[in-house]
Amino acid sequence: MFQFDSFTDRRPFGAVQKGTAVTLTAQADGAVTQATLVIMPDEHCDQTQSLPMTKSPNGYTVTFTPPNAGLWFYHFELQSDNGRERFGAVGGGFGGLGQLYPENVDVVNYQMTVVTAFDPVPAWYQNARFYHIFVDRFNNGNADGHVNAPKENSFLYGRKTDRPMYIRGNDGEIIRWDFYGGNLTGIQQKLPLLAARGINALYLSPIFQARSNHRYDTGDYFAIDEVLGSLHDFKQFLAAAHQLGMHVILDGVFNHVGADSRYFNAVNEYSDVGAANSLDSPYASWFSFKRFPDDYNSWWGVKDLPAINKDNQDFHDFIAAKKGSVISYWTDLGVDGWRLDVADELMDDFIRQIRSTLDQFPERVLIGEVWEDASNKQAYGKRRQYFEGGELNAVMNYPLRSMLIDLTNGQLNAAGFVRQLMTLKENYPTNAFAFNFNNIGSHDTPRILTMLDGDRRKLQFIVSLFYWLPGVPCLYYGDEAGLTGGKDPDNRAFYPWGHEDQAVLDIYQIALQTRIDQPALAAGAAFFPFTFEDSFGFVRQNDTQTLVVLANPTGSPQVLQDPHAELVPKSLRALLPVGTMVPAGGVIWQQI
Repeated sequence: MFQFDSFTDRRPFGAVQKGTAVTLTAQADGAVTQATLVIMPDEHCDQTQSLPMTKSPNGYTVTFTPPNAGLWFYHFELQSDNGRERFGAVGGGFGGLGQLYPENVDVVNYQMTVVTAFDPVPAWYQNARFYHIFVDRFNNGNADGHVNAPKENSFLYGRKTDRPMYIRGNDGEIIRWDFYGGNLTGIQQKLPLLAARGINALYLSPIFQARSNHRYDTGDYFAIDEVLGSLHDFKQFLAAAHQLGMHVILDGVFNHVGADSRYFNAVNEYSDVGAANSLDSPYASWFSFKRFPDDYNSWWGVKDLPAINKDNQDFHDFIAAKKGSVISYWTDLGVDGWRLDVADELMDDFIRQIRSTLDQFPERVLIGEVWEDASNKQAYGKRRQYFEGGELNAVMNYPLRSMLIDLTNGQLNAAGFVRQLMTLKENYPTNAFAFNFNNIGSHDTPRILTMLDGDRRKLQFIVSLFYWLPGVPCLYYGDEAGLTGGKDPDNRAFYPWGHEDQAVLDIYQIALQTRIDQPALAAGAAFFPFTFEDSFGFVRQNDTQTLVVLANPTGSPQVLQDPHAELVPKSLRALLPVGTMVPAGGVIWQQI
């Protein structure tokens, strides 16, 4: 018998800095006569090392010191009474207790994340409670409700309660963009209300000039879209937010632009000579034409979105040179950070350049849109280096969203949830896990209430965990008001001012206020999960408080008995409230 659990048998736990000695200890009985650690750097199987493990009274131990940053993958080779065997991670690559593999070809390796340096995060961001606003759909601040500067060949909704829709052509392309008329002044008017609800940070969908309502088809990186207002309006909004102690991050869309942008100018909206106008355009090198001027590389084949050449240094400098660039211009105006759209389509060198420019301004944050485990993300045949130092501070935590939805809907059990979450904790640098950008919905996903089939009990369960688990929460506008909706565009309805679902609003308010009132629920507080029966719990602890949260995803009451608390420090195990009953579908907390 040979057992290794990467959550408990590897010290130090989690991501480490290069040059750090890592000790791995496995339990084994007398049937195992020899054990070897087999470890290799990512994508370099020719550099595989086999390190003999030292026999100890209870098993085997070995120490490995990674010399370089990057991912290292490992498993164990054993000689036992059964012959030669291998021990690795379970299928799916999750950490924790592994399993035996009779054949080498079947082994699943464990992952060890090694960084050059651990990135700090701004102090304000550590305590942020975000609100994600799709600007056109939030609030119109004009006294008479008129829409600023309506765009040509667009349509305006007759009522704010109308469901969003697209007008498409014969080939499925959008031929009329729809607008409700939300604007920056409208957001500014609602800042006191958002602050009263406990929100202290805003993430805005793109605000730069564009043709569409979503504005991911940038027309001019240095201009506020006229429908949203003016540069003066933006400055007033930003000043008002800062006066209330709020912080604001913008959406940076640097992988593609609009076909009718200043830089491409396919329909001659601008006086500039765009890439589609002439191959002598100063912007021509930004794009790749298969046949000039109407056959070009675009984002996922969407012709409205010409793709930027990923390694074009001229574009990179335009976005993120230290002086006069897009990043420096808006950040110098007071923007507190950026969220990078489709970060996996931006080269690592480009992200590092953006981060380097952003670091010239104190207390700024850089967040990436990554849908998978960002520690081992591969894109375009290349392993990404987001967390090795000098790139992203955090990513949008879509893996947590998927786990929470599956758990709540009965498609993932409590033990599986804990294993998957602990795998993220193991793979991510400490700050990246503690201060990850959590969400249970965004402009790219169906509304959370729709994902739960409108079940308010389930909603209370998932919202409580959303606010009480580690990470920086980001609430998608309108979720707290009871908005429902499927995939885009149905998930982008106008905020129902005056018609909020009070029961849903209460669910969010109670969970968020509890997070504010209880110091141990802060993003960076320690996190130690455990399981019991078909449920789970976790201890959150900071310098002033220790809390335990118990979550029962099942349809019947569960009592905390005999918890599997190997991940909880011994000093805290005796404090777990054994005998506590957790109602069906309930999440409860108490101080210990």
